[in-house]
Amino acid sequence: MKILTFLSLIFLSLMAAGQAKLKVIKATSNKAAIKDGNELDKNAWTLSPGIRPDVFTAERTRKTKYVVFYTDIDSIKVKVKPGSTYDFVVLLNGKDSCYTRIESAIPPEDHARQDIAISDTIPFKLTSHEAISFKAVVNETDTVILHFDTGSWDFRLTKDAIVKKTHLLSDQSDYLAGKAKPNFKKLGKVFKLQIGKLIFYDPGFSATDFTAHEMDGRFGWNLFEGKQVELDFDRSLMIVHSGKLIKAPKGYVKSALTFKNSFMIVKGAMKKNGQIYNGDFLMDSGAESAIILDSIWAAQADFSNGLQLIKTISLTNPRGVKFETKVVLAPAFLLNGFELNNVPTLILGTRNPAGFTVNNLGGDLLKRFNMIMDFKHDCIYWKPNSLFKTPYLKS
Repeated sequence: MKILTFLSLIFLSLMAAGQAKLKVIKATSNKAAIKDGNELDKNAWTLSPGIRPDVFTAERTRKTKYVVFYTDIDSIKVKVKPGSTYDFVVLLNGKDSCYTRIESAIPPEDHARQDIAISDTIPFKLTSHEAISFKAVVNETDTVILHFDTGSWDFRLTKDAIVKKTHLLSDQSDYLAGKAKPNFKKLGKVFKLQIGKLIFYDPGFSATDFTAHEMDGRFGWNLFEGKQVELDFDRSLMIVHSGKLIKAPKGYVKSALTFKNSFMIVKGAMKKNGQIYNGDFLMDSGAESAIILDSIWAAQADFSNGLQLIKTISLTNPRGVKFETKVVLAPAFLLNGFELNNVPTLILGTRNPAGFTVNNLGGDLLKRFNMIMDFKHDCIYWKPNSLFKTPYLKS
């Protein structure tokens, strides 16, 4: 085994705060597999000696689970619960120490703030394409228009917005001199994102090719971990509650909020000829349509049979994946006791881009409810608003 230098020992001692001793496992290949709970990804990880530590964030859950990290010759099994981290070293080819961390997607609670009720109120604009849009400031200098996308994570800016509206390419002298194209893999650091009075320091950030119409980028639900996000479409306000959380006002109905692959999911049902078709529905305010049905789910239920076909269209998701869909008129959709009638519904003609079988609730449906999303207790409160019976978009 490689003899660690004095500086390495200091670094390891800092990493191991609260952890008695760092475990060392061995590898002869820089490729590793990770089993996160019950999900095994054989191509999950590439060992990087130059990153200290290289962090794997486990899929979000409030239940305790195990994550197993497999090299080609060794492995380590780590118990992960909300707020936990575990540091270890992978010794690559007997010489390169790869400092690695497995952490929960849910950060440790700030117990000092739990008795303090804090609410930040931010106005938004609901665009003609159903995007919940906000003015935001990046690094205290660059103003951009972002939308809140419940089907996304972290913070994204389009490449076009990066070029035209930010200083994130200011260190690329060849680009500024017109000698090279912008390198979106080597952008300046986003150390601060401000939306209204809310400030996010060092938000996860990357460039994207796609986002909602007329938007410069988007921000996802995970920026509000441990908080409540209230969306009031009647008053066009987002109210973020932190510290001591509020109780839902009268008239709101509670339902469970679950997560798969870090996507927010609620239970719902389609209704046709008096028959109920239950399913999982991904909360996706980044989608313009009302409902998008998974191709496998729709085929198993034979749901489109007998329904009016409105048209067939081609869609592109934020990752740039194109897929064909047909639009039918669904008689009814049921959500936690509420019924919406004659809903234009898209049925995917290919496998779901999410990577698993799930339906989607898009902006044209979600806007019909004022809601409180509780990311501490994993539940959501619904209340029909003034948009509940407004006409749907022409799909």
